[in-house]
Amino acid sequence: MKISEIKTLSTAELNARLRELNMELFNLRFSNASRNLASPVQIRNVKREIARVKTVIREKEIAAGGNDGR
Repeated sequence: MKISEIKTLSTAELNARLRELNMELFNLRFSNASRNLASPVQIRNVKREIARVKTVIREKEIAAGGNDGR
């Protein structure tokens, strides 16, 4: 999913997508540990998409005047 597509999602949709990606990462890591993973690149791609989703969630928090972490 491209960053432009991610930015169009609502916060609830982003959180749902984040849960899906975390489950996918868990399953990929499990497959990798049992030597059934076809391509280890999949893990890297999922981790990058997780980072993209988290970045957009944080940008939306800041734009809404949310907590700045201090």
